[in-house]
Amino acid sequence: MPRPRTSRPLAAVAGAIAAVLAVSPASAAPLAEPAATGNTWSAALTVVDSDDVNVRWSGAGLGLADAASRPAAQRRQAAEGMLVTAPHPLAAPANRVRADIAATTGRGGAVEVAARGWRSGAWTEWRSVSGEAVFDQPVTRVQIRVALTAERPSAAPTVRTVRLVADSVAAVTAATPGLTYRVYATREGLVGGTTANGHVIVSRDHFVALPSARGLAPKNTGDYTVRVCTTTRSRCEYAPVWDIGPWNTRDDYWNPSSTREMWKDLPQGRPEAQAAYQSGYNGGRDQFGRTVGSPAGIDLADGTFWDGLLLTDNAWVDVAYLWTGTGARGRIGSGPLNIRSGPGTSNPVVGLAATYANVPIECSVVGQSVSGPYRTTTQWNRLASGHFVSHAYISGVTGTVAAC
Repeated sequence: MPRPRTSRPLAAVAGAIAAVLAVSPASAAPLAEPAATGNTWSAALTVVDSDDVNVRWSGAGLGLADAASRPAAQRRQAAEGMLVTAPHPLAAPANRVRADIAATTGRGGAVEVAARGWRSGAWTEWRSVSGEAVFDQPVTRVQIRVALTAERPSAAPTVRTVRLVADSVAAVTAATPGLTYRVYATREGLVGGTTANGHVIVSRDHFVALPSARGLAPKNTGDYTVRVCTTTRSRCEYAPVWDIGPWNTRDDYWNPSSTREMWKDLPQGRPEAQAAYQSGYNGGRDQFGRTVGSPAGIDLADGTFWDGLLLTDNAWVDVAYLWTGTGARGRIGSGPLNIRSGPGTSNPVVGLAATYANVPIECSVVGQSVSGPYRTTTQWNRLASGHFVSHAYISGVTGTVAAC
């Protein structure tokens, strides 16, 4: 809405391969080795070499070489060992891997199987997930990593076999944030006023304004949500778009010129107000003929400005226009919700997620149990690298969320 303002601006993650851990009784007989067919094979647990740490093979299986050893940098007191197998070439490209482990372990011991896949000339990241894993594209080689931990020597696990099968299914696409641009942000203020979607602005509110109705979310929804971060990415907020501005009302600058409503000759990602202020574009005026007084491309409500990003003055920020991305999404049911650097409330707060924000969910991990408006759960969702929120506060999940 035009008005002058004083202030303005297998896994779903590619590369995850997982194993289903089947802990067998100690008396169970070792499983027979199946014949390798390229896409069906057993991990070579007997081959321990220089890239392996604190593991050994015995007649019983793969175990810790020293169950009392503790890594120097380890924060918790548990012995660890790790075996990395040689890459296994697949007979045919595949995008899903399933695995079954036969192992024994005492109380306080654990076995974790992770893997990576080779595609497009590079390895994916290592991931540890229970169940199957699905790639976003087929891989031609698979490498397995087996990690053993024991809090005490009596808990030391023994792994007898890791059997794997690679095949293809409909791929799951990892969530992406969409288009991201650096623009100038200003504080909106206007407490008591009404936004373009009918929301009455309250003190320390959490939303943003963009200069086009094309990205305006209906009242009390996050259909259009942005992730706005400081340029150092020390703080971020996920907030719905509830107002139109600053300066212009038909400047969807995040779109390519073929679909941009006005100012089609400007580069994608450059707001008209920025071009007018910095280089005299359009005579230095906005679409209403006003002299542009700042290069602002986004307005931040007071809560987003002060509490989400901890800003004290207008500043350049990095904005991801999340509706232009793909993959799983979920809605924040009660906010502003703290975003943590890890899956637990003891981890530092690195930003906020506003109520109704529609956030991307890259994957999920097991962490601290939390009770929220929807459930009590140990599931934590990763929105981006270093951004975790408890699933207890998430509703309306669309798409498939895999383990990280």
